[in-house]
Amino acid sequence: MKPLTIMLALAAALLLPNIAAAADDDETYEINWFLLLNYAGRTGDLTPGFGDGGDWLLAEERLRMDVTAWTEAIEAEARLRLDIYHDSITNDFELDLREGYLDYTTGAFDFRFGRQVITWGVGDLIFINDVWPKDWVSYFSGRPLGYLKLGVDGVRTRYSSDSISGEFVFVPVFEPDNMPTAERFSFYDPFVEVPNRVEQKPERSFENSEIAARVYSYVGGFDVSGYLYKGFWHTPSMTLDSFTAPTTVTLFYPELNVYGASAQGAALSGILSMEVGYYDSREDSDGLDPLVPNSQFRWLVGYSRQLMQDFTVGVQYYQERILDHDNYLSTLPAVFPAPEDYRDMVTVSLDRWLSRQTWRLYLFAYYSPVDNDYYILPSITHKLSDSLAVTAGANFFGGEQDHTFFGQFEENDNLYVSLRFDF
Repeated sequence: MKPLTIMLALAAALLLPNIAAAADDDETYEINWFLLLNYAGRTGDLTPGFGDGGDWLLAEERLRMDVTAWTEAIEAEARLRLDIYHDSITNDFELDLREGYLDYTTGAFDFRFGRQVITWGVGDLIFINDVWPKDWVSYFSGRPLGYLKLGVDGVRTRYSSDSISGEFVFVPVFEPDNMPTAERFSFYDPFVEVPNRVEQKPERSFENSEIAARVYSYVGGFDVSGYLYKGFWHTPSMTLDSFTAPTTVTLFYPELNVYGASAQGAALSGILSMEVGYYDSREDSDGLDPLVPNSQFRWLVGYSRQLMQDFTVGVQYYQERILDHDNYLSTLPAVFPAPEDYRDMVTVSLDRWLSRQTWRLYLFAYYSPVDNDYYILPSITHKLSDSLAVTAGANFFGGEQDHTFFGQFEENDNLYVSLRFDF
């Protein structure tokens, strides 16, 4: 985290309670804390050659401060979620500003300014119109699910009415996904022998700001939404300084537009979810640049149902289809594996609570029939008291080929444990 961000976060943490406490009776504040210990150990024999963790994929201690201050006089609220954490592997102390924003409501409009987590779409751990950045390192190494989504710095405006509502999001500075690196993970890299890596983010200009909108309403028993997004792919593409004798790999983020829709509602004694999205890859409209992702069409359908008290089952089918696939193959360098014209996934989730909801047994699993790879996430949580809970789980990857999305992480199987204490 940059020094200025650290200073602002600490200043807000110190000032918010004092501002609220000094105000009138209709203004108040609340502070909550929790301590989170996360440890994940590898179950395989392989350790990344450039890594620093040895048998440990994750070992950290986090202290979360959650401060909320509000006033009913002008319908305003400020919130700060800040982690102070210690990475036991590198022995570094860091600050992680998860969220820090100001809400203001006037009439049918409400505004949110600052760092915020945005969640769109109806997929269960599958993201089509939820284009906002993700932390795949957290997800693959066993941090709690709340750490999968990253915050963005921007402005969200929401309009609410009985018939149709909408929201508009403006993000001036692009924030990419946090992807696994060779320091902790083993994965497929076609340019593993190239010594240098450079990341090239979009220039910080008004033209490169991310802009998105969502319009939603309740139609025929379903929550229906339409989405628009103008920005960039959040996962990086690669280019070389020379194809004959490369010395540097540059990671860059091509321009992207997304147009989509979703619907979710009660059906067949459960919850039915549907979502579609068209990914318009603006820098490769004809699919002739093998280093830029082709445009894609993505869709999913999901169904979940409570089979008995405290036991819910969910299934999903997802597919992404590469457009102009023949053009892509015609220019693909031999070093890259040739993908099929589409990729699909089936997911299953099992969620069971026991003993007055003091025990939770949870399983989420992905399987791709096309790629023939999988990712399985079992976990068990025990709530020892109102303030203390422990979770143990695993991340299991596998596949026939080492270049598919889940198959490339096959050597990163791990077991993890986390302990959370609220106070």
